[in-house]
Amino acid sequence: MISGQASVMESIRRWLAAGERVWLCTIVETWGSSPRPVGSWLAVSETGHWSGSVSGGCLEEDLLQRTAAEGPVESILIDYGITDGDRDRFQLPCGGRIRLLVEPLVASDHLPHIERVSRALSERQPITRKVRVGGGMGLIGADGNARNGLAFDGQTLVHTLQPECRLLLIGAVEVARHVAEFASAAEFTVTLCEPRDTFAEGWQYPHIPLSRRLPDDLIAEDYGDQWCGVLALAHDPRVDDMGLLAALQSQAFYIGAMGSRKTSEARRSRLADLGLDAAALARLRAPIGVNIPSKTPAEIAISIVADLIAARHDLRAAQASL
Repeated sequence: MISGQASVMESIRRWLAAGERVWLCTIVETWGSSPRPVGSWLAVSETGHWSGSVSGGCLEEDLLQRTAAEGPVESILIDYGITDGDRDRFQLPCGGRIRLLVEPLVASDHLPHIERVSRALSERQPITRKVRVGGGMGLIGADGNARNGLAFDGQTLVHTLQPECRLLLIGAVEVARHVAEFASAAEFTVTLCEPRDTFAEGWQYPHIPLSRRLPDDLIAEDYGDQWCGVLALAHDPRVDDMGLLAALQSQAFYIGAMGSRKTSEARRSRLADLGLDAAALARLRAPIGVNIPSKTPAEIAISIVADLIAARHDLRAAQASL
C-alpha cells in the first residue's frame, strides 16, 4: 500500500510518463496557524487531477484554477494569507500565512529525477531534493541542517524525504480498529494481522487492510526496518508473543503490547525464556501508550497513537540530523 509522499510522487511519475505537465507545490514556510505542516505536498496535473494536500481544501481549489490557466513555467513562490482579503477568501485560521514553492515539471526535463525519488521512497530509503526558485533541481546527500527534514533560505529548498512509517497491528480486536483509524488519520500506513480464523472472519472493516499470515513472517518480510512499528493487541500470547519475538530482534522503531502491568511482566518473562536478552526486552513498550489513563477501546487507542506520534517525531528528527 502506498500513501503520503510516496503516493504523491508516484502520481507525478505516472502523469509525466503519460506526457502531462505537472506542478508540485511544497509548503516551505508557515506563520501562525496552518492546516498542514512545512514540507506538505500538493501535485496537480494539467488535466486537473491532484494528489496530496496543502490546506483544508481552500488553497487546493485556487491552485487548481491557477494551473488550469497554464500555470507558472518556472519555480515560483506563492504566499497566502498576506492580506485580510486572503484570510477571508481562503479561510486560513487565526491569521495564519503559508508560503508555497510551485515547481513546473515536464517529462523531457524532470522524469528521471522524479523516477529516482519515487524509487527511493518505494525502497524505503531517505533521499534529499534541492530546488532553486526560478529553476534548477537535483538530488544531494542528507542535510543535517534541515529542520524537520526541510530547510528554505528564501531561494533554495533542501527537502529530505524520509520513508513513511508502517504499522503492523496484531489482533482483530476493537482497540485495533480505533488504532487503525486514528493512526491512518495521522498518516501512518496501517495493516492488520490476524491469523486466527474466528477473529479474521468476524472483522467488519474492509477499508483496513487485513493479512491472515503469521505475524513473524510479515515482520521478517515487510515490517522489520527502522521505519516500522509493531503493536501486539490480540491479548492472546499465542499470537502476540510470536510477533513480539520477531519484532524485538528487528530494527522496528516502535514495539508495544497491550495489557496490564502484571500481564506485561508475565509477557517479558515468557520472552526472556524464549531467548531475548535484557537489551531487547527494554525496547518493549508495555503497557502500551501514554498514561492518560485510558479505559475504553477508543481511549486506549488515543493513548497508543499519541505515543506513536511522539516516537515518530523523535525518529525523524534523529534521522534528519545524521
